[in-house]
This record gives sequence, structure tokens and C-alpha cells, in this order.
Amino acid sequence: MTDTPIAKDEATGRFLTGNIGGGRKPGARNKLGEAFIEALHDDFAENGVAAIQTVRSEKPDQYLKVIASLLPKEMNLNVTDAYSEMSDDELIERIRDLSASFAPLLAGGNGDAAKLIEGTASEGKPSKVH
Repeated sequence: MTDTPIAKDEATGRFLTGNIGGGRKPGARNKLGEAFIEALHDDFAENGVAAIQTVRSEKPDQYLKVIASLLPKEMNLNVTDAYSEMSDDELIERIRDLSASFAPLLAGGNGDAAKLIEGTASEGKPSKVH
């Protein structure tokens, strides 16, 4: 350590600009990060798929933890469709129309649906339910 006092701001206690107190060399953090990412990339290129398969089979909890960490924290799932703009009365009318169009198929049972579509099923007789 040096005997030179470290200059600080009296009010905030922060170091003053130009203070020679040591610390990390400029760019050192970026160099370390780049070297780590490059080493990780090289290892993944060589062993990635096998490592993923090993973790999935031997440590499924860690596998899921990694997947969860890669997902975004929040997702915007605003979905718009044709029905969101319809009034309640319009929705009720649409439901009635659909019910009327499906009623013959539902009354015909499983076996007669194709005949009902073609218009050849016997009307008035519901088919047997198995």
C-alpha cells in the first residue's frame, strides 16, 4: 500500500476523478468475458448435444432450470380475434347459429355423421349409442 492519502468527496464519500488507487485495467473485464464466451462456444461445439442429453437424463431438475432461465421473465400474450370485438348479443347469435348447424350431427350419433352431411341419414331416429 502507498502512503498517499486517497482523495474522497467529503459530502458523498466517493473517490474523486483522477484518483490513482489501482483497480482493474481498462478492458480487462471485456477480455475475460470474451475469452470465457469463446471457450464456452468451443466446448459446446464439441460436446454440446451430448452434454445436454446427459444433463436431461441424469439431472432433469437442472435441465428444466436451464430452460426456465432462458425464457423471458414476462411474456405479452395479448391475443386478438374476431370475437373480441363482438357485442354480447352478437356472440349469443353466433352461438345459436353454431348450435343449429351442429344439432343434426349431434343427434345422429357417431356412426351417422357422414350420412347426415350427405343428407342420407334417417331423420327422426337417433342412432344407438355404443
